[in-house]
Amino acid sequence: MQHIVEALKDKYLYQDQVIKSTNNIPEFQIFFNDHVTNDFNTLFRSLPIDRSYYAFGAPGSFHDRLFPSRSIHFAHSSSAIHWLSKIPKELLDKKSPAWNKGLIHYVGASNIEVVNAYVAQFEKDMEMFFKARAEKIVTGGMMVFISPFSCYIRLMGFFGSTLMDLMNEGKLDESLVDSFNLPMYFPSPQDMTKVVEKNGCFSIEMMELMINLRTSLEGLLINHFGSKIAEEACARTILKSEEISAWMKVNYEKPSILFAALKNK
Repeated sequence: MQHIVEALKDKYLYQDQVIKSTNNIPEFQIFFNDHVTNDFNTLFRSLPIDRSYYAFGAPGSFHDRLFPSRSIHFAHSSSAIHWLSKIPKELLDKKSPAWNKGLIHYVGASNIEVVNAYVAQFEKDMEMFFKARAEKIVTGGMMVFISPFSCYIRLMGFFGSTLMDLMNEGKLDESLVDSFNLPMYFPSPQDMTKVVEKNGCFSIEMMELMINLRTSLEGLLINHFGSKIAEEACARTILKSEEISAWMKVNYEKPSILFAALKNK
């Protein structure tokens, strides 16, 4: 947000030079959003001391409305929209065609019903997301987001194989692994274009794939398996470094971040 505010200030300064005016730079008010369980105190302590904006916290799910109508000019979502609002219920139903036994994600699923369940939940969530953003962003306002892409999908497979190793060694109950599914869907540009066009509230100003690599799963593992298993699972996955390194040497230049800039109609 510091970079975004500085870029906007530079634009206003340039406009002032062109039209020979002064004091045209507005004040900036930034709302940081996360779930109510987030440690907002840590967030506020990490803010730059010399920041040129006023900071506020807005607890709540980003899938819902958070602000009054037409109150936001610019929205930025950083590595968040790939998180689903919930696990598709079909994945946990043993009688469902989408029963995801032995897997923690749609990664490696031979059953198309598993993938379809994730896609359906993603599309429902994004409809809520875009509807909420369209109501709070001013007409002509912008929304920019980045979301993990394909390379992250392979990393989910590495974590899944580690949990299966622990299960085969008798350290984890099979039913516990079967009941764990990652609430993530990594959209492709085609996926994102489809949900934006279906919603109809935004126009796509730019969409491209970028290169980056970052992941954090420890919190999910602790919640489901406990801290001891989570710690061992992370440690064991690191031990697969040769396999991961070999994969990364082949894939490190492949795009891993989806970038999109949308304008509210």
